[in-house]
Amino acid sequence: MTGVQPVQWLTPGTPVDVTNCEREPIHVPGSIQPRGVLIAVSEPDLVVEQASANLVDVVGIEWADALGRPLADVLGTVPAQAVARSAAAFGDLRERNPVELTLDRDGTPVPVDAILHRAVHGTPTAGPVARLLPGGEGAPVTPGPERGLGSTLVVELEPAFGPRPFSFPNTYQAVRGTIAELNRASDLQALYDITVEAVRSLTGFDRVMLYRYDEAYNGEVVAEAQHGGLDTFLGLHYPASDIPAQARALYEKNWIRLISDVGYTPAVLHPVDHPATGQPLDLTYSTLRSVSPLHVEYLHNMGVRSSMSISLLREEKLWGLIACHHYSGPHAPPYATRAAAEFLASTLSLRLVDRAAEEEVRRALRARSTLAWLTAATLDEDRPLAESLLGTPDLLDLVPADSVAVQLEGHTAVRGLPLDPAVAAVVADWAAGRRADVVSSESLLTDAPELGVPVEVACGVLCVPLPEGQSVVWVRHEKVRSVDWGGDPHHKVLAVPEGDDVRISPRKSFARWQETVHGRSEPWTPAEVGEATELRTNLLEALYARTRRVARAAETLQRSLLSEPPQPDHLQIAVRYVPAAREAQVGGDWYDVFQQPDGATVLVIGDVVGHDTEAAAVMGQLRGLLRGIAYASEDGPAAVLSRLDAAIAGLKVDAIASVLVARLEQTPDELERGVSRVRWSNAGHLPPVALAVDGSTRLLGGDVRADLLLGVSPGAPRREHEATVERGSTVLLYTDGLVERRDQVFDDGITALQGLLTGMAETPVPELADTLLARLLPERAEDDVALVAVRLHEQVRPRPDR
Repeated sequence: MTGVQPVQWLTPGTPVDVTNCEREPIHVPGSIQPRGVLIAVSEPDLVVEQASANLVDVVGIEWADALGRPLADVLGTVPAQAVARSAAAFGDLRERNPVELTLDRDGTPVPVDAILHRAVHGTPTAGPVARLLPGGEGAPVTPGPERGLGSTLVVELEPAFGPRPFSFPNTYQAVRGTIAELNRASDLQALYDITVEAVRSLTGFDRVMLYRYDEAYNGEVVAEAQHGGLDTFLGLHYPASDIPAQARALYEKNWIRLISDVGYTPAVLHPVDHPATGQPLDLTYSTLRSVSPLHVEYLHNMGVRSSMSISLLREEKLWGLIACHHYSGPHAPPYATRAAAEFLASTLSLRLVDRAAEEEVRRALRARSTLAWLTAATLDEDRPLAESLLGTPDLLDLVPADSVAVQLEGHTAVRGLPLDPAVAAVVADWAAGRRADVVSSESLLTDAPELGVPVEVACGVLCVPLPEGQSVVWVRHEKVRSVDWGGDPHHKVLAVPEGDDVRISPRKSFARWQETVHGRSEPWTPAEVGEATELRTNLLEALYARTRRVARAAETLQRSLLSEPPQPDHLQIAVRYVPAAREAQVGGDWYDVFQQPDGATVLVIGDVVGHDTEAAAVMGQLRGLLRGIAYASEDGPAAVLSRLDAAIAGLKVDAIASVLVARLEQTPDELERGVSRVRWSNAGHLPPVALAVDGSTRLLGGDVRADLLLGVSPGAPRREHEATVERGSTVLLYTDGLVERRDQVFDDGITALQGLLTGMAETPVPELADTLLARLLPERAEDDVALVAVRLHEQVRPRPDR
């Protein structure tokens, strides 16, 4: 790999301060917090290789006496056997934590919780290669557990408190009521508030806060629970520098971190370097990992005596934190309590993802409905495009803004607050020079000061440049915001005298500090930029259909509307579209091919009843709705068609159409057997044709009557069909224009199609598609034709080197 620069970690012994903390190797501190002890043992013989200096406090044996001895000599035979059994079991060690042990200290039973994880490492000559399974960002890593690599079992022992035996039912029971409340929560703020109250009740910390991060990892306290005698931190913001990047990376791997006593004295690991690697032991997944002295100082400055943090993740990325503070003294919730709190945070993370997904689906459906109406309006060639886009609904319903200016076909129009068209033109020229499909800025003052546009006139813009100087420009005014920070974010450090030297220290003041932000608008979201991009595609279609004189617009339209399909390694795909009336270049037939997040490939073929601009408008609506419904859906083709039919009825789209949705899938077992599986649902469309390697053909589902057309009877049952297709076969989807003639019925046309395919088993797919169109269509097509041909490679092609 190139282009990724490795972090230059500070060497051991280098003083850490605010100026270099982002390079502090916090995953290898060489010490632990002394609320427990750590033993690193070799595998499989379980001989002690490293031990923390405080080993005697829990085990009763000095660390020096433990090194080089079997684990059974240090813990006792029965506890060591319990550790060995857990370590030998299949799966993730952390899922079986803690291992409940009872040590014998001079005849006195001492219950402890053993928390296990495993590190895989190479040889000392290989450099800093210590790596945890699974590996962590910010740490030097090996290519993996390859031949010749050894492993170290890390055993952490904490004195046991709380109910025993520890079990998942006990954990679940502790938060069962809270989970029920989360399920009933009506909005995100309720989710936050319920969680912080539950964590504080569960753990007993003086204050529990929920931080939410923005794109730059600046944090905001969005919920707080406390005992009532503290100044509130609710609503305060904290700069991203308070939690450096390597600390955020650890939070994404190890979801909970406890500092039971901020004033602790670290217990050093002996020896400092692991004997097998010559490097400090990686403690990314350690529960006792010693924390950065700079972070300890930061907590001291806040008056915090004990701290616990629990990660909130979305799509495996840090979304926020639950931060717990205690002020009256050390505080150490037992392992079972911490596990329950972590379980609760994981549940909240899932709820946040579900809620965000639900809100995004609702927003996307509203936007797609608006876009569909606007698309239909633009196809009315008797009405100026500018007027069509500013009717009801209009462009401000698609993308909220203060104003929108349209310059199309020589017409200029503004909707919303007054805006000088000359200002819109200047902005459009600037955006066109950026050579991007869509250009956005939340601060013209920063991004284009040369324009000289006053901030009170236009602060943020979203611009769609179009051919011939045409454009759509949304404008948002300045949004002056007051941000309450926990301390002055511009003075994050202090110069602290230390003898003859001066050390850079974290800030000591966390009092509410208000900053007023000028010169920025409400930011444009990725979804809004995406909707503007889709509008651009539809406008290019409309401009092409209306003008026909700009070849450049025609080429852009072809790329936008009839874009090339994806070409996964295991497939070769060709798509074709031939309009019935070549001078119109629009119609009701369409195709679509896209891959879903799980790797499956979705094939769509459809035909809207009608052959005019109205049919084309409806086609655009259905194509957009179907793609939006199917892309991230885990439902099968039948459910997708049912949802599309419901959307047609619910959004009052005047449409009747035949549609076939197919999904190409392949499990590892099917890959081994050299076959693939195709699942499809058919709403009144012609059956797909499968061409085998030996030249034989068959109709997929040809003996089953197709379901009702879409738009006829919402709620009609939709069936799903499945077939196995051998590798090397070709699957063909097509519309009726390919096989129907005034003097030829469907059956005869399909028979002719199968006969022509018989000799094309080895013909490259693009040539196959062109040959079918050339041989089966008359000189002037009577009907639109859409075609999708997919060849399943006999072997998956290797990716070319990049």
